[in-house]
Order: sequence, then structure tokens, then C-alpha cells
Amino acid sequence: MIHITLPDGSQREYPGPVTVAEVAASIGTGLAKAALAGKVGTGDDAKVVDTSFVIDKDMPLSIVTAKDADGLDVIRHSTAHLLAYAVKDLFPDAQVTIGPVIENGFYYDFSYKRPFTPEDLVAIEKRMAELAAKDEPVVRRVLPRDEAVAYFKGMGENYKAEIIASIPSNEDVSLYREGGFEDLCRGPHVPSTGKLKFFKLMKVAGAYWRGDHRNEMLQRVYGTAWATKDDLQQYLHMLEEAEKRDHRKLGRELDLFHIDEHSPGTVFWHPKGWALWQEVEQYMRRVYRDNGYQEVKGPQILDKTLWEKTGHWDKYRENMFTTESEKRDYALKPMNCPGHILIFKQGIKSYRDLPLRYGEFGQCHRNEPTGGLHGIMRVRGFTQDDGHVFCTEDQIQPEVLAFTTLLQKVYADFGFSDIIYKVATRPEARIGSDESWDKAEAALINSLEASGCEYVISPGDGAFYGPKIEYTLKDAIGRQWQCGTIQVDFSMPERLDAEYVGEDGDRHRPVMLHRAIVGSLERFIGILIEQHAGAMPTWLAPVQAAVLNITDAQADYVREVAQKLQKAFPNQGLRVATDLRNEKITYKIREHSLQKLPYILVAGDKEKAAGAVAVRARGNKDLGVMSVDAFIELVAKDIAAKA
Repeated sequence: MIHITLPDGSQREYPGPVTVAEVAASIGTGLAKAALAGKVGTGDDAKVVDTSFVIDKDMPLSIVTAKDADGLDVIRHSTAHLLAYAVKDLFPDAQVTIGPVIENGFYYDFSYKRPFTPEDLVAIEKRMAELAAKDEPVVRRVLPRDEAVAYFKGMGENYKAEIIASIPSNEDVSLYREGGFEDLCRGPHVPSTGKLKFFKLMKVAGAYWRGDHRNEMLQRVYGTAWATKDDLQQYLHMLEEAEKRDHRKLGRELDLFHIDEHSPGTVFWHPKGWALWQEVEQYMRRVYRDNGYQEVKGPQILDKTLWEKTGHWDKYRENMFTTESEKRDYALKPMNCPGHILIFKQGIKSYRDLPLRYGEFGQCHRNEPTGGLHGIMRVRGFTQDDGHVFCTEDQIQPEVLAFTTLLQKVYADFGFSDIIYKVATRPEARIGSDESWDKAEAALINSLEASGCEYVISPGDGAFYGPKIEYTLKDAIGRQWQCGTIQVDFSMPERLDAEYVGEDGDRHRPVMLHRAIVGSLERFIGILIEQHAGAMPTWLAPVQAAVLNITDAQADYVREVAQKLQKAFPNQGLRVATDLRNEKITYKIREHSLQKLPYILVAGDKEKAAGAVAVRARGNKDLGVMSVDAFIELVAKDIAAKA
């Protein structure tokens, strides 16, 4: 008898070997119809298999449907093969290469004699729908490697033959057939093409064969696939919204910054963009000050030997900018942590000094590949709100608890309320004792539970030196951005010989907590721009109000109003612009509205005589005429609320 254990703990008995599909059918016709695959085994040994997979011994099994994350992966993988099927059907001379699942979709690379056109994509997508509607079974078979090489060479599929030839000769390979198309693949796949209903081809891009620029340039067709029509439409709507919110587009339109070919991967901040930057930085500086951090500043260039001691030279050398002076090798710092240890080591530290918190707006440089650069989101020169806490093992939990509470407040002030918490635990290759890891992981988990946070465990994803929490934001259109982190580090204090004098009078190693809330300020500002679609809340807006005259007769009054507004906020001044141009007031109002200003103040003869202004709020909201003092009170409340 074969005993199958289901996810609810119940067991089913079968007289002999049984397929996943047969198990699903024995449970119910609804499940049999919904089944896309099965998941056998548990923990690290669990794997997703076809519904045709034969179970010949006792084991756990869960039926995978479109509601499961694994099911969505199977749908996308199978849709990539459906794409290749349609391309071969329409363009028989095309050669297929590889087609993996990626975030939110899939792609497939093809070799073809001419570029695919937008019209080709429409035709391919239409043919995919027709092939899916045939509901052809997807059938797996296994061939010896050499036989598979000969098979694909015989079909003229030289790329497939090359892929298979790189597999050890003593291994078999699996192939999947649907209708007249057969492809190399490990699987699993949906049981039939009729399961593939909700997909769309997105674009064509170039990609070198095997990622090597010396090889042929292939055509990469990108697509997306989803479990339901609503999911597909929501995703496409999100893409439309994302395009409208693109920080690169808004950066140009709102005159915030630009990227220049003379310094690729770095940002040229314009006055309005730098005003936004300064508001973010000064806010974070107050966070440092109010939460026990001492702000420090380390040098940009450090000797190569330091990076060798920390291990960065071996791991990150290709991404470091280097220089040489007087026969000494240096590197521009890619991170701030070694410098903070050097500061910690100056003078004797006592257990009474701990926890010791350093913060730095440290400018870092990483030699990112050109193809990976993306506006101000992915750059080569960036500034981090970097902080390091030197503490004892017993202080890890209270420090992490305080950090999580602080991070939640900061994110809320910037307009983010939905946070995902992930605890990354010990990898197989690690340093430090199991006892230290147990204590550090427990401290991270207990701190989140004490904060009332739901979290997920990411087994084995911690750094070699310690576990970490990753804090991921969800933005206004549902995208996720991993920004904050706190990492427990047993390694670097050891490597750089950091010590403190304990209560027992002996020397001890501190634990180092690496922490960041916004991370790269450049990237975070890009996220803010897209989160708010460029319409920054008043406290962040580069220009908070513009004062406009109707005729030249109000020019001096407009200047007086602007000066009064600036003086009313003595610490930093309200960021006010005046527009005294000889243009129609409707034109000026429209132009400033397009700049997404929070407030537009208009002054005509009546307003001047009354010492007042006509106030328009963003979104073309007419707030009527009010005194300048009343407006100051209004905007002060707006700024304080960070609404």
C-alpha cells in the first residue's frame, strides 16, 4: 500500500503506485480540474512535479493549483513554452534557446533572421491563444543526453543541442511535447495548454547568447502570465500607473535632477531636487539626534589593505573603484562600516559606553554595470543613511526592537504604512558559534514579535557573519521596495580587532549591528517620487507655495507676501516662489499646477487692499480668499501633519 499524507495531516491509501493527478481525482473532481502540479516531500527536500508524476512510496503531497505561488510559477514556465510553440508555428526558421520564469512573467530568447516587429508580437500572442484553446496535453519523456543532442540537431535546433551537450554524458534529459512542438525542460508543466488563459506579450529586447557579447545577439520576447483575468488586468494597470509615475520622467518634468553621459551612474541635482534631498537628509539627521546616534564622517578613500582585512576585496573587488598614489593602492568605499570600526577603536571603550550608535550620511561608490543603471534608483555614486550600533549580545534584542519602532515611524512620515518583515537566518557557510547564532536569531524574531509584526522566515538567507531583518515597503500601486535592514555582525569587529572592556575587566568583542532605514537616499527619493507621483506632501515639496500677481500693480505686494511666508518659518523658511511674469493669470496657474505645487496664492487689487491672498490647493481646490496669517496657520498644520 502507498500512504499519501496531505497538508491537513490526513492520509490516503492506494493499492499501488499512483500519479498526482489520480490523487487529486480521488479527493474531488473540483481539485482534479484545478490541479496544475504537485508538491512532494517536505522542507528543503520538497519539489514541485508534474501531475503525471508517479508516487511509488509513502510521502507527503500537496496539490498545486493556480492559487499557489508554485502554481503561478508553473503557469509562467508553461506559457514561456507556449510562446516558443507559437513562434515556431509562425516562423519555422526561428531557433529556440532558453525561456525562464522571471518576476511577474517570463521571457524566451530566439535566433531569427530579422527583428520581430510589434505586429509580429500581436500575431504571436494571437497564435498562443489559439494553441491554448486547443487544450493539447503536455507530455513528458526522457532521453539519454547524446540521443537528445542528435534529436535537436536533426531538427536544426543548434542552440538546444549546444545546451544539452553541456550536460554530463551519463545523464538523461527530459523533454516536453505539446502538439507539434517539443522542447528541452526540467519541468514541471501544466497538464495541458488549456490551463494557460491569461497572458500578454510585453516587448522585444536584445540579449547575447549565454550573456556573452562575443556571441550572437538574440531576440528576447518578454511576457507576463497570471492565474486570473483580474490579476492580469490589475498588473497591466499597475504598469500603466508605473509609467506615469516613472521618476526619470517626473525628474525631467519637475526639473529635479538629470543623469549626464559625462558621469554615468551619478546624479546632477537641480535646485528643486536638492531641496527635496535636503528635506529628507535633515529629517533623517533629526532622527539620528533624537534617538541616541552620534553622527560621524569617514573618508571616501581607504587603503586596499583595510578592504582585504574585512573580506570586501575578495568578494566585491570587481565593483570597487580603485586608485593609486605614491605606490599605495586605495579604493573608493563601497560601504561605510569599516570606517565606523576605525572610529570605534580610537580610545578605550567600556561596557558602560555600550550600546554606542554611530550614524553617517556616507557617500559610497560601486562600479555597477552600465546595463544595470536605472535613473536614480540604481547608480554608481550614492549616499546612505548608514548607522552602526556596537553592543553586547544581550543588547541585540532591545536595540532591534527600538530600531523597528523607529523605522515604522519614519516610513509612516514618508507615506508608507504597509511593511513586509523578513528574517534571514543562518546559511550553511558561516562563522561564529551556533550559540551566538541562536541568540542573534532569537533576538531578531523576539523583537518583531514584541513589535506586533507579522514576519516570514527566509531560511539560509542570512549573511555569513550573522542573521538580519529586511524591511520591504509596499508603495501606492502595490510594488515592493526593500529599503531598511538590520544585520547582526560577529565578523567585522573580529577582523578589525575592535574591543571593549567588560564589567569583569577583560577585553571583549562587541557585536556590530548594521542598520539603515531609507538605505540609498538617491533610490529612496526615486521611490518617493513614484509613490507620490511627483505630488510631494507639503513638508517635502521642493516648492511649497507660489505667489502670483495678476498685474504689475501687485508685484511689490507679492514680494512682501513671499518674504512674510519665509520669515514665518524661521528654522528653515517656507520654500516659496514668486511669479511676476507679464502673463495671463490662468496661464500662470496652469503652469504651476503642472509642477504639482501644494499651494498657489493669487494676489489682485482686492487681495492687496485686504492684506490677503486667494488660495488654491493642489488638485485645483479653491480654498477662497484668506489673510496671509490664516494661510500661514493652514500650511503650518499641513507641514506638521506630514499629510
